[in-house]
Amino acid sequence: MADTAPPPTTVTVVVMGVSGTGKSTVGVGLAEALGCDFVEGDDLHPPANVEKMSSGTPLEDQDRWPWLRAVADRIGAHEAAGTDLVITCSALKRSYRDLLGDGHPSVWFAHIDTPRDVLVERLRQRKGHYMPGSLLDSQLATLEPLAADEPGHAYSGQGSAQQTVDALLAELETERRS
Repeated sequence: MADTAPPPTTVTVVVMGVSGTGKSTVGVGLAEALGCDFVEGDDLHPPANVEKMSSGTPLEDQDRWPWLRAVADRIGAHEAAGTDLVITCSALKRSYRDLLGDGHPSVWFAHIDTPRDVLVERLRQRKGHYMPGSLLDSQLATLEPLAADEPGHAYSGQGSAQQTVDALLAELETERRS
């Protein structure tokens, strides 16, 4: 039987990856280029998660589920309003991405993939963020790259944020045409 579901009328780009990949910078640039809203997914963490990460303690699945539901709720609100959205979310595991995409046909993942040595240097230079560089290895160990059957694509995070935004825009244009 053919899929009769109408195509999504909105697009939600979830800019994903471990800490230090440049998700926020890329997300802001992409949202500006698309003329849509940007949401910093880290702002949706409950205070207990922020406190835990600030102390250098990695989050566990039971910590992440409420946060992921909040991200999914924000996606749903934009879909219901018929507005495009760019939102950041580490979305490290397939199960997390499945939750974000469940019932949200607009979701498309942009995995910013950056080598560990580049991440370490970026995190060393980053100021004013509650996520310490000491949690990088736990995030890398948790990360499950996008599978071929997931909507989205991986992008190199080694170049400039603008290079990543440009690659994303080109891919989105291709996706919209197909």
